[in-house]
Amino acid sequence: MNLSIRKAIESDSNGIWKLMKELAIFEKYIDIFAITPEIVSESGFNKNPPDFYCFVANDNQKIAEILVYYYLPFTAQNKPAIFIKELYVDTTYRGHKIGEKLMLALKEEAVENNCEQIKWTVAPWNEGGIRFYNKLGAKENNDWLNYEWNLDH
Repeated sequence: MNLSIRKAIESDSNGIWKLMKELAIFEKYIDIFAITPEIVSESGFNKNPPDFYCFVANDNQKIAEILVYYYLPFTAQNKPAIFIKELYVDTTYRGHKIGEKLMLALKEEAVENNCEQIKWTVAPWNEGGIRFYNKLGAKENNDWLNYEWNLDH
């Protein structure tokens, strides 16, 4: 397996979208999944600034994993943070430490951009994800409760 880790480019939009869709199926929100390859292209590569950034693990032109993130512009320490929105590995590539390599690439990105921390959420039923994050040395933050306000349009 010859994988390369790199920042995503616009021509990756369809591959990114495919893994976003697989994640929606895995996390059981496919019924509200409204993303298209065109939305990925426009939002991630044709806006300034983009709505999101992405690292990919690439295997001979196939996107094997995505790590989608965005910047939180400042924190109480007057430094930005990074928020991971999506991390997903194609099932055929699991068990090869690709996720760890992507997380380390993101850590380098955070350091280069003077970020204070990297944040994310994980579903409480996602035991594999929780084990993975614990293995990296990440700590669960129970200081805050997550809330969301769904707006009817």
